[in-house]
Amino acid sequence: MSDTENTTDGARATILEGRTSLGIELGSTRIKACLVGPDPTEVLAVGSHEWENEFVDRRWTYSLESVESGLRAAYSDLVADVRRRHGVQPTTFGAIGVSAMMHGYLPLDRDGELLVPFRTWRNTSTGAAAAELSERFGLNIPLRWSIAHLHQAVLDDEAHVRDIRSFTTLAGYVHWRLTGRMVLGVGDASGMFPIDADTHDYDARLLGVYDGLVADRAPGLRVADLLPEVLPAGREAGRLTDEGAAYLDPSGGLRPGIPLCPPEGDAGTGMVATNSVAPRTGNVSAGTSIFAMVVLEGALSHAHHELDLVTTPAGDPVAMVHCNNGASELAAWTSLFGRFAAAAGTPLESDAVFEALFREALDGDADAGGLLAYNHLAGEPIAGLDEGRPLFVRTPDSRFTLGNFMRAQLYGVYGTLALGMRVLAGEGVEIDRMFAHGGIFRTAGVAQRFLAGALDAPVAVGETASEGGAWGIAVLAAYLDAAGELDLGAYLDQRVFAGADIDTVEPDPADIAGFAAYLDRYRAGLAVEAAAVAAL
Repeated sequence: MSDTENTTDGARATILEGRTSLGIELGSTRIKACLVGPDPTEVLAVGSHEWENEFVDRRWTYSLESVESGLRAAYSDLVADVRRRHGVQPTTFGAIGVSAMMHGYLPLDRDGELLVPFRTWRNTSTGAAAAELSERFGLNIPLRWSIAHLHQAVLDDEAHVRDIRSFTTLAGYVHWRLTGRMVLGVGDASGMFPIDADTHDYDARLLGVYDGLVADRAPGLRVADLLPEVLPAGREAGRLTDEGAAYLDPSGGLRPGIPLCPPEGDAGTGMVATNSVAPRTGNVSAGTSIFAMVVLEGALSHAHHELDLVTTPAGDPVAMVHCNNGASELAAWTSLFGRFAAAAGTPLESDAVFEALFREALDGDADAGGLLAYNHLAGEPIAGLDEGRPLFVRTPDSRFTLGNFMRAQLYGVYGTLALGMRVLAGEGVEIDRMFAHGGIFRTAGVAQRFLAGALDAPVAVGETASEGGAWGIAVLAAYLDAAGELDLGAYLDQRVFAGADIDTVEPDPADIAGFAAYLDRYRAGLAVEAAAVAAL
């Protein structure tokens, strides 16, 4: 995909006439904005704002003030990039899309006020609720799902439950602030409550099961009345209001009336950004968390606690392996080595530190020399951990080299993910190609190669790897104009990825065997991780 640096009269006209699509994604560490032209592969401008979650009263959260200020900062940064590249000020767009981290819990009262601080996907305090719902529903309801958060609040007899009039995800909340409509794309909605594969809406039978389950604990609660409306990709989901324009751009430069596509979760935009919406395709997204999405050809034989059943933005069934912990611990170690370089009088830019250390990992042993790295900063349900303790572990006879250390750290990013993917393989699910995106894949040929070995499947990386979900939701916004002609898969194939430059790496047999040996040690070593949680 092209990232236009040199402006043209055509680009200026496109921007001024609003023949563009704006995508905004609220990720776990960065809010990104991406502006594309009539050809969605043409990136006209980008903007970003860094932010971090907070651990308040033993819960992971972001304040609504930081949501608002972060959105405005990312949008302002994008506008400044438009002016720098093209010399014009955008006042309108052809369409806007909002995406954010899936799941979590934002309960609102009748006046639209937040009743308790936003509880993000990262919280693992919903064990009792998730277990009861999984048993009653007959399918896996993960700790981070919105319905698990609601049900835990019911179980804990939290006072705010009686005042809830709606609850939603972060993307749904921002979309509501922009349009006044409480809606969600089906992909994001599938992380709130189970979706019926035939209707592409909430499962009506399970809605009834839930209402019956809480009838005595929360009299009068009807969950269907609280959930956002579900829309598939390609449907208009409202228009930017006067209040919404001021929420995003308090300068008054943005005009209302712009159509918005259904808000989606980061998993859905990742599928779009990697053209992974067809059966036997999938993608891995690596950031603060790491997750894999595999589009299914048919139903699984039974429920697995390691697998979530969600959907593509078009509503097709997907098996999701979601891990709360991704590349944050790897980044922390890289930062430490960067500080060492600076202290030694040879300061390096962050990307150069990653490049050097990742290249060193290529010289490590295929099994990382007996070293183990656990990236668990937070709890990890797939690994059976309610809380996280990042650890680096070695035995006296392991080969402690920098190459092995870095390979162990990279393998550690994939460790819990691989446990879940082994379950999917046991179901007989076949994968023709996995597409990877996220910052760790910017160093060519390292993280991509190791992931291919971990999954024993070809792994592709394209030019959209650094744009990620912000570009994906911009594509979904652009799809509003084409939905009447093409389904989402055909649109991506024919109009977005037809000329894409994709680099695919086949798994190396030595890496497959080496990672398998590493994973055996990793699984056995989880006892050490559990002991650390108990002791510290």
